[in-house]
Amino acid sequence: MLRGIAAAGAGAAVAGPLLAACGNSNSDGPPGYGTGINDGFDGKIELDVRDSTPDWKPFELKKAPDGAPNILVILFDDTGLASWSPYGGRINMPTLQKLADNGLTYTQWHTTALCSPTRSCFLTGRNHHVNRFASITEGSTGFPGSAARLPAQCATIGQVLQDNGYSTFWLGKEHNVPIEDVSSGGSKSEWPLQKGYDRFYGFLGGETNQWYPDLVEDNRFIDQPYSPEQGYHLSKDLADNALRMLRDQRSTNPSKPWYMWFCPGANHAPHQVPTEWADKYKGKFDDGYEAYRDWVLARMIDKGIMPKGTAMTPINPLPEDVAVPADAMRPWNTLNADEKRLFSRMAEVFAGFSEYTDMQIGRIIDYLERTGQMDNTIIFYCADNGASGEGSPNGSVNENKFFNGYPDDLAENMALLDQLGTPATYNHYPTGWAVAFSTPFKMFKRYSEYSGGTCDPLIIHWPKGIKAKGQIRHQYHHAIDITPTILDVIGLEMPKENRGVKQYPINGVSMRYTFDNADAPTTRKRQYYEMLGTRGIWENGWRASALHAPISDKGHFDQDKWELYHVDEDRSESKNLADQHPDKLKELIAAWDEEARDNFVLPLDDRTATELLAVERPNPEPPRDTYIYYPDAAPIPEAIAVNIRGKSYKIVADVDLTPQSEGVIFAHGSRFGGHVLFVKDGVLHYVYNFLGIPPEQDFVSPPLPTGKHTVGMEFVRDKAGQYGESLGTTTLYVDDKPVATGPMRAQIGTFTLTGDGLCVGYDSGDNVSQQYRHPGTFTDGTVYGVIVSVGKESYSDLQRDAARAFETD
Repeated sequence: MLRGIAAAGAGAAVAGPLLAACGNSNSDGPPGYGTGINDGFDGKIELDVRDSTPDWKPFELKKAPDGAPNILVILFDDTGLASWSPYGGRINMPTLQKLADNGLTYTQWHTTALCSPTRSCFLTGRNHHVNRFASITEGSTGFPGSAARLPAQCATIGQVLQDNGYSTFWLGKEHNVPIEDVSSGGSKSEWPLQKGYDRFYGFLGGETNQWYPDLVEDNRFIDQPYSPEQGYHLSKDLADNALRMLRDQRSTNPSKPWYMWFCPGANHAPHQVPTEWADKYKGKFDDGYEAYRDWVLARMIDKGIMPKGTAMTPINPLPEDVAVPADAMRPWNTLNADEKRLFSRMAEVFAGFSEYTDMQIGRIIDYLERTGQMDNTIIFYCADNGASGEGSPNGSVNENKFFNGYPDDLAENMALLDQLGTPATYNHYPTGWAVAFSTPFKMFKRYSEYSGGTCDPLIIHWPKGIKAKGQIRHQYHHAIDITPTILDVIGLEMPKENRGVKQYPINGVSMRYTFDNADAPTTRKRQYYEMLGTRGIWENGWRASALHAPISDKGHFDQDKWELYHVDEDRSESKNLADQHPDKLKELIAAWDEEARDNFVLPLDDRTATELLAVERPNPEPPRDTYIYYPDAAPIPEAIAVNIRGKSYKIVADVDLTPQSEGVIFAHGSRFGGHVLFVKDGVLHYVYNFLGIPPEQDFVSPPLPTGKHTVGMEFVRDKAGQYGESLGTTTLYVDDKPVATGPMRAQIGTFTLTGDGLCVGYDSGDNVSQQYRHPGTFTDGTVYGVIVSVGKESYSDLQRDAARAFETD
């Protein structure tokens, strides 16, 4: 009998339901018990807390195993094996070299040949098609292996570590959020914080402007903290925020281990860096990319990265009927003097970009040393795919031309020679350097049939857990092996069930066995490859490769010719043994077919970049003809903004003007591709910046009247140009009167791969037109809203609709 119940009848009336609601492990209790709420509770519950005994065990969070190390994963972009100094490359990487000298350098560590898919492997330890990442998020196609949404059956390393007592941080590039979710109002289900990360600071897309990045902090878009003129660069900003997170951790939970995934924008295009860092490499690449290949292979052999006798491969290895012109390499001795100057400078900027970022990472390493955390922090320093060939044979001052299928022009590029790497360019080196930095292999990023696309640098450093220092490891491994290695060194396993969902088996294997045994046999027995229509498979030291170029739009995969290499004896894949060992080749092709069935690889897709980016994907907001946008809102990413590509379109804005009104009414894109409606010096401008190619296409009104008005423009597409671009006529309007008209060309592809979203009343990121200063905020007047239409209604009808919409909003 509870104290007080016998003495107070009224109390007895309350006690029963109260205890029934709370539960009591010391009594069978009334109906309502057994709901699971009190499972595992070993205390005692009475009416009065003074007579009750608490039990905190069921409510305590899990702690990491004793002695669990901190984890720091540094993942660069687009970096071939022959780029960096620890591997014999010409790019000086002091921080990485320091880690290599006191850790392990891996020579046969592989990736998927593209960024989002590789990053999904890091996230889950499963193959990229199992993760639904056959391609980048912008290339998802709606099949089980290509949906760009991690299945619930594939828990992330962040979720597992978060559930086991770790703090989890992610900085820099993300690129695993479906493009339709990259918006303020979009679903956050695939964003980092929902995938097991306590903190995120970086960008969600495949690339971003290093001077004007599209920043996200946790679950919201933010403005960059200061400008390039004030010393801003994304690599520095990411290191600043990494240090801030680590200091916060040390100040509040110093005994709790942490996991940090640090993914800089380097070395992905745009290659942008303070000029003094590019200048450190002046003249270092004047000998050209073929000479670099010969020089670096000799150094790789001397360092033990490559076996003695490793043969060089041809610069253009694919047969003419397979190769695509955009991925060809122009021999150095066929270039004129201007081309050599331009291409050399592009390599200098790339090298400076890489070293500058390594220096920023060095600040993190210095902090770990100063705070005594270095000894028990395991560091993985690596890259996500081979060097990038997206700069075309001629290089580019605006990489977005590649994604629009538009060629570069030497004269335009030469005019910007001295501005490469600055905010004025969005540059990318030519394919020749992609081949050189992927020496001694064939091809580069996107090509999964050869190691030029998949074999990447990896250095592991862990003083407490690795006795060997400065040694090389040749065991064959893959990006899916990082997660199981992390779990192994902590003493955890991937759960069989996560958040109520049975888990897909992990595909990776732990690499821990290599830490102190250089001669241990490789535990990985097989690894398939597929990317953008290219195919390959490695099994027990042999590799089969299907000859097919990515995004070539050639199809006919059943007609692909296969090559065979004995990689254990021929590391560079230089000797095709298909004719000598037809049975082995047949066996490996059958193995690839088996892996394709087991890993959701089919269908194969080699459509062009323009086609892939234009695939219609599910959108929570159904497509419509008319879109209404308002000021004082975050930028609207291109994936969910109105699509004007390849179409006629109209823009109408409701404004209230004064004689001093100035600034952006509507903007979308950047100086490297975009369009903007703005007021300057009392007149209206509509500028369409076609792929950053000067001059700006500028339509200008007479002096504007004051008061409330509608202003806008209409583009009528007449036909396609030589490269698919839209050709037509643009008319500028003030109220219902045309005030300027003329011919215009418009992009068929996106303004940017990601970022520089649609804005009203200002221009985010890098400004579209150089006629105003960033951010070009509209002042001394009011922008009520903007309507953009791709429908068939006339401009005057849209103008009336706009007036009604903003009167009632």
